[in-house]
Amino acid sequence: MTWSIIFHERNTGRIGIAVATRFFAVGARVPHIEPQKGAVCTQAMTNPLYGPRGLQLIRDGIGAADIVRLLTAPDDGREHRQLHVMGADGRFAARTGAECVPWCGHWIGDDFSVAGNMLAGLAVVGETVRVLRERADLPLPRRLIAAMHAGEAAGGDKRGKQSAALVIYGDQDYSELDLRVDDHVEPLQELDRLERVSRERWTHFRAFVPTRENPAGIFDRALIDAGIEKSLAAEK
Repeated sequence: MTWSIIFHERNTGRIGIAVATRFFAVGARVPHIEPQKGAVCTQAMTNPLYGPRGLQLIRDGIGAADIVRLLTAPDDGREHRQLHVMGADGRFAARTGAECVPWCGHWIGDDFSVAGNMLAGLAVVGETVRVLRERADLPLPRRLIAAMHAGEAAGGDKRGKQSAALVIYGDQDYSELDLRVDDHVEPLQELDRLERVSRERWTHFRAFVPTRENPAGIFDRALIDAGIEKSLAAEK
């Protein structure tokens, strides 16, 4: 019913997930990220317990292959589910249940994983992987969205389109970007639009919010406005 990416940007430690489906509000159930440590995508006949349990295993230092085993082994519905993870060991692992609706499968690499089910065909995952590899020139949010567009162009979810999401965490306990399109005739196009809007002000404002290193952040509105204008001007 879905295909998704987990991506680890090694030089920054950022972790991102992009996902699309013909189902309502995919961003509310599929993507889960533990900042700087790992991530979980639970899909097909989604088991929402995999997310919080998986993140706890990551916090406990468990590697990817063991997380997949520990989550799926006690689950009687595991053959109807699909799961891929980045573990505390920095590796990726996945399991596609035998009863997932074809086409279904996954791809595992050093820096990312892609998994999908009820897709138009193998090319959906293949094209997603290809663009992830080829578009390293793009900033991470746009790289992930471009890869999802490539998967959609190859057929995407064979039932059609409805929702999409993009979540990126850096080195803080809150997300850098969390975009959700819950119900839309062209969810990836809408995700594209939201990402562009985020660059109008939010991505520049983000530099001033509280962090672990500076728990108060910057709250002088004049300084914030001047900083945002300077950042915007530097991009032109």
